[in-house]
Amino acid sequence: MRAFATRPLEALLVSTSIVALAEMGDKTQLLSFVLAAKLKRKVPILLGITAATLANHFLAGYVGAWLARLVSPQILTWVVAFAFFAFGVWALKPDTLAEDQELRGAGVFMTTLIAFFLVEMGDKTQLATVALAARYESLIAVVAGTTLGMVIANAPAVWMGGALAHRINMKWMRWVAAALFVVLGMLTLVSGVEAPPLKP
Repeated sequence: MRAFATRPLEALLVSTSIVALAEMGDKTQLLSFVLAAKLKRKVPILLGITAATLANHFLAGYVGAWLARLVSPQILTWVVAFAFFAFGVWALKPDTLAEDQELRGAGVFMTTLIAFFLVEMGDKTQLATVALAARYESLIAVVAGTTLGMVIANAPAVWMGGALAHRINMKWMRWVAAALFVVLGMLTLVSGVEAPPLKP
């Protein structure tokens, strides 16, 4: 009972750490730099990032929790572990941002919300949210953690702009994120995944 009680806290901390590190140099962080430089309104940009991430990651987390109910715990363990190993490799690849992210005619908040939601579709942090939600029983803790990790990574990018990009060793951060993904994959293989029971 005590171990189960710490599960949401573990899910929150792991999700926050994984996404905050994986976001370093990710295309959504690059988008933060671009939006901050073009729109120059920090608070609406941060609110847009938070709202877009909550919507995107709740959808991803719900899919992960749903998938966890479809397969046996043994198969789920291997699928989730393999996914984390794949994210570890993916984290080492630097991202680039397309130049057509500007949305004309929308306010700063809506521009940020729509741009972030679309850019995050199919991104490694969105797919990691699917795997994390399948790994842990607490959907709310996972989504809260991945959203917090996204804000932690992108708030300095919005507030400090290009100066931040030159002060952080993105290559080193990508290696740390990759290592965390691999460790999480190994822990998944060791401890297994318990699919949450179906609710009536």
